[in-house]
Amino acid sequence: MTGDISPVVRIQAADFDVAAEIDRLSTAGDVGAVVTFSGICRDEKGTLTALELEHYPGMAEAEIMRIASQAAERWPLTGLTAIHRHGKIRPGENIVLVVAASKHRRAAFEAAEFLMDYLKSRAPFWKKEHRADGAEGGWVDAKEGDDEAAARWKK
Repeated sequence: MTGDISPVVRIQAADFDVAAEIDRLSTAGDVGAVVTFSGICRDEKGTLTALELEHYPGMAEAEIMRIASQAAERWPLTGLTAIHRHGKIRPGENIVLVVAASKHRRAAFEAAEFLMDYLKSRAPFWKKEHRADGAEGGWVDAKEGDDEAAARWKK
């Protein structure tokens, strides 16, 4: 248990129901704000047929739980959920969901942004592009801007 809540972290191949996850946190106590971020696979102007995400089971969950626990200690949250998919994900499909709930909007916004910045820059996932033209797609690195966004949260 961290702060007053236990974050929920799931890594799964299956899609998730955004509305159900929002509902689960918005009905759990004295909630005044729910902030969500839903990441969706882009098609990169028609050049991408899929994005394949790999991870080390156990390690990825533990790392994401570690940072979610930091968020729960840093902000007064009533709930926090992070779901990240793995496997082959097609354009238009969900990749990641962060839901942060709090009595007040600022805490929910900041916690969601903190967790998403970490997921984008440092979560232990490896992403490979599958190209529409059949060419070998490359492994995708974090962008410099993602690292800069995550760095601003250091105390």
